[in-house]
Amino acid sequence: MSRTSVTIENESPVQRGTVGEARVGTDTGKPDNELKRGLSSRHLQMIAIGGAIGTGLFVASGGTISQAGPGGALVAYALVGLMVFLLMQSLGEMSAKIPVAGSFQTYATRFVSPSFGFAIGWNYWFNWAITVAAELVAAGIIMDFWFPGVPGWIWAGAFLVLLTGVNALSAKAFGESEFWLSLIKVVAVVLFLVAGVLMIVGILGDSSPGLSNWQNREDVFHGGWVSIISVFMIAGFSFQGTELVGVAAGEAKNPRKEVPKAIRSVFWRIMIFYIGAIFVIGCLIPFTDPSLLASGEADIAASPFTLVFERAGIAFAAALMNAVILTAILSAGNSGLYASTRMLYAMAHDGKAPKAFGRTNSRGVPINALLATAAVGLFGFLSAIVGQGAAYAWLLNVSGLCGFIVWAGIALSHYRFRRGFLAQGNKVSDLPYKASFFPIGPLLAFAVLIVVIAGQNYEAVLAGRGMEVLSSYIGIPIFLGLWIIHRYVTKSRVVPLLEMDLSGPEDVEEHTESKVG
Repeated sequence: MSRTSVTIENESPVQRGTVGEARVGTDTGKPDNELKRGLSSRHLQMIAIGGAIGTGLFVASGGTISQAGPGGALVAYALVGLMVFLLMQSLGEMSAKIPVAGSFQTYATRFVSPSFGFAIGWNYWFNWAITVAAELVAAGIIMDFWFPGVPGWIWAGAFLVLLTGVNALSAKAFGESEFWLSLIKVVAVVLFLVAGVLMIVGILGDSSPGLSNWQNREDVFHGGWVSIISVFMIAGFSFQGTELVGVAAGEAKNPRKEVPKAIRSVFWRIMIFYIGAIFVIGCLIPFTDPSLLASGEADIAASPFTLVFERAGIAFAAALMNAVILTAILSAGNSGLYASTRMLYAMAHDGKAPKAFGRTNSRGVPINALLATAAVGLFGFLSAIVGQGAAYAWLLNVSGLCGFIVWAGIALSHYRFRRGFLAQGNKVSDLPYKASFFPIGPLLAFAVLIVVIAGQNYEAVLAGRGMEVLSSYIGIPIFLGLWIIHRYVTKSRVVPLLEMDLSGPEDVEEHTESKVG
């Protein structure tokens, strides 16, 4: 990272004109170092929905109910969902106006400062690159369910080659693969909700507990507000990935129409999935059930989804959920590889990463950035095997806070974007998509995220467990270090409102008109 920190000059985004802009071209068959707009409306819709549905819902949701009771978990996920809704509105307003693959780092650079954008971009790239490694390790564990005699690293390597190959084809190939992987997850959740409701009313299964698990207030809100706050922290990780639609906007065919459409629908659909699933689990499985304490992919049989399907009479429930969770893992790895590749590509075009990462092949794929990100994934799962997971656990802890830091960056960038937009004589009605609750929305989301970041492991802080505190919060000094060092080297400053670059890709309208209708 430090090698790339000396390439920004002390100049405003307006002077540069193309800060972080993922340029988009048409299919000419020649390498032009530009992305191709190959993602359709259905791709964006499913990327936005599927990005937040993963093992956090399928496996970890049981642990949150065990910790805070069904009511406490429901409140925590609803509050996180509200915060994500406000955040997605902020992202939607910026990405509909300026649909570039650089997304968060581009907005942070233009509307806050180049150094802030530098730190946001590298944090987001690292977050997803390490997440890809984590998903590869998890995929090897999952495959042990069917092939116990095959070492997990073989499966991890095979899946890395598969995901890299899909991403190397084109943006459309990524969108298509993510559409079907996400569709499997969505269908699984819908089937779970239908089966759960039928069991609650007594139509399916042996006997129905009805709403008996919701009658004792102390059980419903087990542990009170302290437990709800603890679950709130966990729930935040479950929703990470919804911001992927902002990155995908840079290669959408009609971003100024489809991004707002995806933003409007994704919140309600995800909330129905999460709130509905937690309600069903809370009805059918007592929060005292020891099976709910399982929180890792290694114990699929204890997933609350598996338990409910088994009680519904589905004999192959464990195998079914194993396949669904494998799908969720591959989807996360696929999306992570795509998002981190595009972020690295955009940073290269903005002078924040080596220029080689800004090159594309004839299909508009940033192949060098893709291979570099895949190499991090390779190193990640190999270090988990060779080093017995110790170094790898620290890498995960570093990346763990990155998503929340990026979310806070989105909220801050949007607050300044709207102020700059109005200061330059524009009207809110000129925006392709308008965040309804400005300025309360981004300010509230930012405040909540600061609390989430600070409270990641407050138990360790209160207990004085030094190494555990360092492990949990190591991402914060790394982010601040990137920001401060870049600012010191480049002498960059906060971008004045009147100097903000509010322009989007010049060819979006022309390209959109040629593709639509």
